[in-house]
Amino acid sequence: MTYSYYKNMQQNNIIFVYQGEVTADLVSSILHMMENKLDGDGEDKKIKKKVFNVMVECLQNVYHHLDSADTTPGDGEINDRTALLMIGKEASDYYVITGNHIYNDRINNLKDRLDKVNKCDKDELKALYQAILNDGELSEKGTAGLGMIDIARKSGQKLGYDFHPVNDQYSFFSLEAKISRN
Repeated sequence: MTYSYYKNMQQNNIIFVYQGEVTADLVSSILHMMENKLDGDGEDKKIKKKVFNVMVECLQNVYHHLDSADTTPGDGEINDRTALLMIGKEASDYYVITGNHIYNDRINNLKDRLDKVNKCDKDELKALYQAILNDGELSEKGTAGLGMIDIARKSGQKLGYDFHPVNDQYSFFSLEAKISRN
């Protein structure tokens, strides 16, 4: 069984995967590990910086926006505090994928924000970023909502996303950022 997981990761060019609870210490550890991995692979400084910056934003996004009830899951219930992080490489491109539970009533707002970000070109993303910074308004989670814009700006690509229904309360939100050498 372990070999089948290993083989699947090899075939899909997955270089790192984590599934579990996300803490500030864990975020620091993952970033340190991946920095060492990219250094060890002799990766170009420019692409290494892009990958690292996108990872930081993606992990902070999960850490700050993970929706969970303040209860311990019982038998058959989902552990809504867990998240997923995968980092892979296809040819010369890297991809960072995160996944976490969100409340169903947040999907439409998040989808609208992602669609707005994906419709912007490089200059429009910069202007949107500045407009939000100048507005100075914070979300209920204490953030300004710049994470998705920053991920799109740093990756230079449109963001892939999906909402998979889990139950009446939650969906599993996945976000994919691709980092190209160009």
